[in-house]
Amino acid sequence: MNKHFEDARYYIKRAGEHAKKGVTEELEPVEARFRELTGSEQEPEPSRLDNVREELEAIEDRAEGEAKDALAKARRRIRGQRPN
Repeated sequence: MNKHFEDARYYIKRAGEHAKKGVTEELEPVEARFRELTGSEQEPEPSRLDNVREELEAIEDRAEGEAKDALAKARRRIRGQRPN
């Protein structure tokens, strides 16, 4: 591709990115006012700590389930070995 076209493509891309940032920045107060009037709050993104906490809870639940299964299996095996 011709160097001039490569340069033009680069600058058009940058112009688009800057335009998007500018529009977003200009509309932030409008969005905040709209949310205030409608009573809808913007949901905060979960923090890294929240994500880790959720993962740990899922691991805990899975471990608990596996432990219960192992216990039930051991009880069945013990019952099967006992003389009646």
